[in-house]
Amino acid sequence: MDFTELEERIGYKFKNITLLETAMTHSSYANEKQLSRECNERLEFLGDSVLGIITAEYFYHNLNHLPEGEMTKRRAACACEKSLFDFAKEIDLGKYILLGRGEERTGGRKRASILADAFEALIAAVYLDSGLEDARKFVLDFVKKAADKQTRLRDYKTELQEIVQKNPHEHLSYVLVGESGPDHDKRFEVEVNLNSNVVGCGVGRSKKLAEQQAAKQALELMGIKI
Repeated sequence: MDFTELEERIGYKFKNITLLETAMTHSSYANEKQLSRECNERLEFLGDSVLGIITAEYFYHNLNHLPEGEMTKRRAACACEKSLFDFAKEIDLGKYILLGRGEERTGGRKRASILADAFEALIAAVYLDSGLEDARKFVLDFVKKAADKQTRLRDYKTELQEIVQKNPHEHLSYVLVGESGPDHDKRFEVEVNLNSNVVGCGVGRSKKLAEQQAAKQALELMGIKI
């Protein structure tokens, strides 16, 4: 198969085209053709780690108002099968995967697991061909789009207020209990009180973000799925 079109789609020209061929070789094809080269499973393993460091680095620098646990959740969401499947569909990756006849007949080109694995293998192929910087250039736009979807944050304060106002005798209030850091990198700590009881605590780079985190913790305490 000629992979020139795929190279154009991803905006990267391989120096070692064998890496790209391997990234697009599903195990069913390699076994059927008894190829001397391997399938894409080892590249997939490496690509998962490369994607992880690129995503973690992006979140560290651009979502540094979030606590570590929240960044971990978002990184996992960017690297999950559904996200990778969506990334692969954006570049029509299924068109270029080399499949065995059985996988071809049963719709392998549209199967989420196959496309997700091939996308990770493609990341690793770029990384091995040119290094982390080119791998970052390739994958970062996908990561940013996924991150943007996640950063359309739920309004936890409104959700909490709607629950509490069902009982007119209950009263919510947000109290700033701490402030630290230099002016360019402030951290605010806020507690949310239900009547006189602290039901949540949040930290953020602004009072509003800290209040949202406090409300989120209160919702979790109430058993609301976040």
